[in-house]
Amino acid sequence: MKKPFHQRVGDFLEGKGFYIVLFLCVAAIGISGYYLFDSLTRDGPDAPVAATAEITVTPTPAPVRTPARPEHSVPAAVRPSAVPTPAAEPTPEPTPAAAPTPEAAPQTAPTSFVWPVRGELVAAFSVDELMYNPTMDDWRTHDGVDIAASLGSQVCAAADGTVSAVSQDPLMGTVVTVSHGGGLTSTYANLAAEAMVEAGDHVNAGQVLGTVGDTAIAESALASHLHFAMALDGAAVDPGEYLPE
Repeated sequence: MKKPFHQRVGDFLEGKGFYIVLFLCVAAIGISGYYLFDSLTRDGPDAPVAATAEITVTPTPAPVRTPARPEHSVPAAVRPSAVPTPAAEPTPEPTPAAAPTPEAAPQTAPTSFVWPVRGELVAAFSVDELMYNPTMDDWRTHDGVDIAASLGSQVCAAADGTVSAVSQDPLMGTVVTVSHGGGLTSTYANLAAEAMVEAGDHVNAGQVLGTVGDTAIAESALASHLHFAMALDGAAVDPGEYLPE
């Protein structure tokens, strides 16, 4: 009767089969050892034998470079602060210019005159010829006319104008000067010590300026009179050319 397969395998292994199996095992070990040795000698002695070695690499920190200290410290840049923008100033409204004060129109010389006193001419106007002066006992010019009038007689302005001066002259006594405009002036001398007007007073033709006196030392030898003179732009003129006939 034929033995089962597993019995036949067992019989084989107990007999010659044992040595065959042993030979195969030794051959397998030798082959494995050869290939192992060959791989070791080919890759070098430092090659890993088996398995993958896990290597942990710890990075070396880079050295921190310390900046060299400067010889002179440089101040840190100052951050500019914001400059405030000035508020726009309101544009002032133009102030209306003051209306110019109209200048007074230059006063023209009057055309109407009156006699300052009524009387006889005792000395005529003379600037081109010398006249004898009995008081001074000499010969001299005479820049006006002498009109006879008693002491205290009223002396009037010959025309409209403004009193420019009231003075005391050492030779002609109390003197009142009136400006009539246009460069024309009239002078009243040998008045009483107290005049009736002051400088700056406006006077009209015929207005009383003072009274006849005896203050003119240079004409004291003459009878009581008014010394009346006129000038145009500072130059003596004949009063007879202005006074009515």
